[in-house]
Amino acid sequence: MSGEPIKPRSGDAVSAQAGRAVPQAATSTAEDIAAFVAKAQALSPHAPGAKGRLIFALDATMSRQPTWDMACALQADMFRETAALGSLDIRLIYYRGFNECRATGWISDSTRLAALMSKIDCRGGDTQIGKVLTEARREAVASGVRAVVFVGDAMEEKVDELCAKAGELGMLNVPVFVFQEGHDAVAEQAFREIARLTGGAWCRFDPGAAAQLRELLRAAAAYAAGGREALLKLAKTASGAASLIGQMK
Repeated sequence: MSGEPIKPRSGDAVSAQAGRAVPQAATSTAEDIAAFVAKAQALSPHAPGAKGRLIFALDATMSRQPTWDMACALQADMFRETAALGSLDIRLIYYRGFNECRATGWISDSTRLAALMSKIDCRGGDTQIGKVLTEARREAVASGVRAVVFVGDAMEEKVDELCAKAGELGMLNVPVFVFQEGHDAVAEQAFREIARLTGGAWCRFDPGAAAQLRELLRAAAAYAAGGREALLKLAKTASGAASLIGQMK
């Protein structure tokens, strides 16, 4: 869909604290791409001692309510997994309803993230994965991002456009870990390609499988906080981490 994201009504469950609207993306030129790659390299988010930053993106359309509630309960595990590796900041991006896509600021406290997520209810609407990828690219250039996690079950956009955006993230060395719920074949094809183009990984988890999703989120958090070395270490004891590292370039 085109147009700017709609704002919540005054009586909405989502307040300004829960997230700002993600703007509509413009088409990138070759000069734009060269400029943001140069700027991102200067930021060096992967340098030793750099603070880990992870974008946690969720489909919040109506079919996602059970998994949204599950993710609310599991997100603290992402912070706990990184305690021994260093600090981790998480930025939540979600879309739902009619053309509504929002992002929070950077959050370093699991309690605060849980409180924000608890204010968000799922609403029917089409997917807006393109906006998620565009916002991830913008943030990668602005302040550095080590990884993106996306959890969803559907894809209703032009796959070539998504792949172009994913390719830009790949140029920035920002892997996207796509965790798919269910068996939608169209979504799987797109999700696998997004993961491949960014140097990330695609994994499926069964509907309502909290243990599976927990392992995948822990693994992505370990990568965001400690890089490939941390993920390799975790892979020795956790199947979720092994699934990710086995696909990454």
